[in-house]
Amino acid sequence: MPEPVIVLGAGMVGVSVALHLRRRGCDVVLLDRQGPGEGASFGNGGLIQREAVQPHAFPRTVSELWRIAGNRGTDVHYHPLALPGFASPLLRYWWHSEPTRYLHAVQAYSQLIQTCIDEHFAVARGTEAMPLLRPIGWLRLYADGGALEAALAEAALLHRDHGVNFAALDGAQLAAAEPHLLQSRAGAIHWTDPLSVSDPHALTLSYARQFTEAGGTLAIGDATTLRPAGSGWRVQGADGPVEAARIVVALGAGSERVTRPLGYAPPVFGKRGYHVHYGLRGNAVLNRPVIDAGAGFALMPMRAGVRLTTGAEFARDEAPATPVQLDRAEPEARKMLPLAERVEDKPWLGVRPCTADMLPIIGRMPGHPGIWCAFGHGHQGLTLGPTTGRLLAEMMTDEPTFLDPTPYRPDRF
Repeated sequence: MPEPVIVLGAGMVGVSVALHLRRRGCDVVLLDRQGPGEGASFGNGGLIQREAVQPHAFPRTVSELWRIAGNRGTDVHYHPLALPGFASPLLRYWWHSEPTRYLHAVQAYSQLIQTCIDEHFAVARGTEAMPLLRPIGWLRLYADGGALEAALAEAALLHRDHGVNFAALDGAQLAAAEPHLLQSRAGAIHWTDPLSVSDPHALTLSYARQFTEAGGTLAIGDATTLRPAGSGWRVQGADGPVEAARIVVALGAGSERVTRPLGYAPPVFGKRGYHVHYGLRGNAVLNRPVIDAGAGFALMPMRAGVRLTTGAEFARDEAPATPVQLDRAEPEARKMLPLAERVEDKPWLGVRPCTADMLPIIGRMPGHPGIWCAFGHGHQGLTLGPTTGRLLAEMMTDEPTFLDPTPYRPDRF
């Protein structure tokens, strides 16, 4: 029989790992300090991004770096006093973004992304999760015809090399697809493969429900209390200690707090992000998620309203929320759509777990055979949760893996 497992972290990745392990007969406890999907999985663009075969590279042009240094954009914001703490991972991030090295990252990253739709459907099919996965894709809008033409040429290469599907919309076709846009555009790229999730938290809860219905156990506890216990490990839960022979660390940006005391400190850093929801005036609707090229924010139709999401913020751990990007983005968003009032009084804040080489960390942790890693998915934890869950579960139960896990091995750092 497979040995008992504690999965630390109940976001989309941790829930997916726990579910796949349970389906393979493992006795699994899924432990977090809060309920499933209440961390970074709660707030994001709500997209299963089949088109995202190219991870976010570090900017390398002087003009772009100078623009970001001004700290006035909607896409990137930083706390100046926090930058020294980011210096080492960001320098390595810049190094890995060199064009030749970046191509290797794309090759490994795309191998994961290409599976994301099938792996989500394999979990969601026949459950209440399926209606949450809307096959409507998303739109990237372009004000300039030349920029649209260049973007379409790049999209054609992604289709050729990675099987990514898209449709080109001119200005009239865009207006027909989204009749309540307030500004005309030269056109748009409609990425047709991605799934738009109407409620990311509900999706994670649905997968967690499958886990408990299959006999898995949910527990509230503090992952930082992890300690050796005999031949296994112990962590303190709200109802007492929990022990298991094996541990999976799936705590996103907080994973290093557990791994560092055990001697493993990969270059993981957090990019904070915010969202807030709005109503729409009159009978206006937004049919698909939209991102205006160069705007640095996204507008996503959700159950709770139209979600305005921001880019990246670099700040110290536990620093107070500074949603200046939302304040900068809102006036521009109101020029695009007839937004009504905010639904929430307080914006949501979460942290995306990023790695210096843009690839997630999946596999056995160096120096501790009983500890496994599943974190560092950057902007794509929601997208890659089921893929990572299946891959790691196959590794942990000695099954043949459906993907080569070598590029994501923890000992590369």
